[in-house]
Amino acid sequence: MLTGRSESAPSRDRVRPDVAVVGAGPIGLAIAWRCAARGLRVVVHDPAPDSGASAVAAGMLAPVAEAYFGERQLTELLLASAARWPTFAAELTEATGADIGYRTEGTLMVGLTGDDLAEAGRLWAYQQGLGLPVTLLRPTELRDREPALAPRVRGGALAPTDHQVDPRLLLPALRTAAQRAGAVLVPQAVRLLSDVDARVTVVAAGCGAAALTGLPVRPVKGQILRLRAPDGVPPGFRHVIRGYADGEPVYLVPRADGEVVLGATVEERSDTTVTAGAVQRLLRAGVDLLPELAEYDLVEAVAGLRPGTPDNAPILGPLPGRPDVLAATGHHRHGIVLTPITADLITDLVRTGVPDPLLAPFLPDRFVRAADGGGPVPTMEGDRWS
Repeated sequence: MLTGRSESAPSRDRVRPDVAVVGAGPIGLAIAWRCAARGLRVVVHDPAPDSGASAVAAGMLAPVAEAYFGERQLTELLLASAARWPTFAAELTEATGADIGYRTEGTLMVGLTGDDLAEAGRLWAYQQGLGLPVTLLRPTELRDREPALAPRVRGGALAPTDHQVDPRLLLPALRTAAQRAGAVLVPQAVRLLSDVDARVTVVAAGCGAAALTGLPVRPVKGQILRLRAPDGVPPGFRHVIRGYADGEPVYLVPRADGEVVLGATVEERSDTTVTAGAVQRLLRAGVDLLPELAEYDLVEAVAGLRPGTPDNAPILGPLPGRPDVLAATGHHRHGIVLTPITADLITDLVRTGVPDPLLAPFLPDRFVRAADGGGPVPTMEGDRWS
């Protein structure tokens, strides 16, 4: 598609952007940064940067803990992207001088009751069967690592390569990096792709990609809580904790400044209302696993909309019949961990026009192929896909 700037192009073409990115979440900003750093003229369109799902997200980089049945190709992409995170974080910090809250203590996965442990154990066995680094731990071994865990916890496992980053630090750092590399942020909404004047348009608009492209991206609501340890001290645990508490899946993410992120619901809804029932369930599960949370301050309850797809995998690559329009959306729960690899793959595609083989399972035309084979193309009714 593009190989860099051409000084012999007509003057009209010299002021035309090479790349227009629609959406200033982590995916869009990382693509803008990578493209601008390679000498391309980049504009980013977003009326409200830092306000999407990623501003609500916990920031877990969890390709192992989130390796689920039937999602092997997605798991491979998650692992490949997580492997790029150390370099990505170092480059971003070097470019901006910003702390992005990147931490590598690992993740503990736990089950509170016998039934919880049996449910989790099936998943851990599957993950071990894939060759993933999952080490089973007895209750005493868990509490050796995290003494604050409840005595009732029946067992667990360690995923040492599952790390974390703070999205609320990551987003401004990416914006700074993109702008320092030469990208221009345009604080306006894009209603129609025909309104965008660029050689290549990258749609990284999360749930908004549906209206722009017709792709089957739907909102998946997630409610999340933020707590803070008393007296400004760090939380009483270091690892990310993921587990089941009387059947309720929950995660707890500690921050160095004393914050704990507690989440999250998964709801097929498109509103961002915080409900009392969700707050109650999350708090009960969190306190059941880490009793000291009962003494923490509850400082925020918020909801966001993840961009989901019919197969839970992202949509990456050119729209069918539109090689000048690239999708980078539908990351669902995995937008943060998939940021580095999405930025690299889309930037390479912008520059060369040749899709990396890693993109093959995630191209937009997989939904068209399903339709050609007799399956229905998802359509939107109101705010839901059917």
